[in-house]
Amino acid sequence: MSEKILKATHEGEINIGNSVIPCAVLENGERVITQSGFMRALGRARQAKGRQHYKGDVNLPAFITAQNLKPFVSSVLEVTSSQKEIIFLNGNRAFSYSADLLPEVCDVFIKAERAGALKRNQKHIADQAHIIMKGLAHVGIAGLIDEATGYQEVRDKKALQAILDKYLQDHARKWAKTFPDEFWIKLIKVKGYPSYMALKRPSFVGHWVNDIIYDRIKPGIRKKLNELNPRLPETGRRKKINTQYFTEDYGLPELKDHLKGVMILMDAAGGSEVQFNRMLNRALPKYGDTIEMPLEGDS
Repeated sequence: MSEKILKATHEGEINIGNSVIPCAVLENGERVITQSGFMRALGRARQAKGRQHYKGDVNLPAFITAQNLKPFVSSVLEVTSSQKEIIFLNGNRAFSYSADLLPEVCDVFIKAERAGALKRNQKHIADQAHIIMKGLAHVGIAGLIDEATGYQEVRDKKALQAILDKYLQDHARKWAKTFPDEFWIKLIKVKGYPSYMALKRPSFVGHWVNDIIYDRIKPGIRKKLNELNPRLPETGRRKKINTQYFTEDYGLPELKDHLKGVMILMDAAGGSEVQFNRMLNRALPKYGDTIEMPLEGDS
C-alpha cells in the first residue's frame, strides 16, 4: 500500500543568506522544505526539473551520494533523508525533505571541507553550508519555519495545552491536604511576620501563594486554575481548593516537589525575604502563559 501523501496546513518562505526557501508544516506537524528550495539553499546550479524523485544510494539525495562524501554521511542521515511528496494548500504537489535534513547535509559538506576531501565543484556548496549554519545558529530550522508559516502560534498553543492536560484536570478531586503546616509557618516567617494572626490582611497569603507556587510550576497553570475554579462574585471565594484540580499521576506529585523546593529556599534564606526572593527567582523563575521553544539541540 502506498504511503499517504500529507497535506500542508501552513506555508511560507524562509530567508537564509541570499536564498528564499519555500517551506511548509504538514498535517502531522512535520516541517519540510521543497526539493527545489533545498537545492537552491545549497547553491546547486542544476535543480530538479519538476517533481523529480531521486533514486540514489539508500534514501540519500543525489547530491550527497558522491564517493568522496560517503565517509562524512552518518547512518542517521541515511535513514532520515528520504524524500516525500506533499500537497500544498492550493492543491499543487511537490517533493520535499524534512527540514531537519538541511543542517545535517550542511554538516556533511563542512566536515568534508575540513578534511580536504571536497572536489572543486563542491566547494561552493560548503560555502553555502557555512552561511546556512550561521543563519540557524540562534533559532534553528524549526523555529524559522514556524515563524515564516505562522505555525508558531499553533505550536505554542498545542504545547501549552499538553502541559495543562498533564498537570490539571477539568473536575475537582476529593479534597486532601496538600500544603503541609510547615509551609505556612515558613511562609509567614520569611515574610517577616511572627504568626499568621499578626497579618492585618490575610488575603495577602493568596497572592503570595500565586507568586511562589502557581506562577512557577509550569506555563499557564495559574490562568487555567482561574478558569476551572473562578472566584464566586457573591463571596469572592473559590468554590473548590485549587489543589483539587491537579492530576494525581503527575500534577500533584510535581506540586508537592515544588513545595519542598520552596521550603528549602525558605530555610536557606534565614528569615530574609530579600534573600528568599533572590534565590526563588534564580532557582524557580516565573512562567508566563506561553512557552518558549528550545533552541536547536536543547531537548
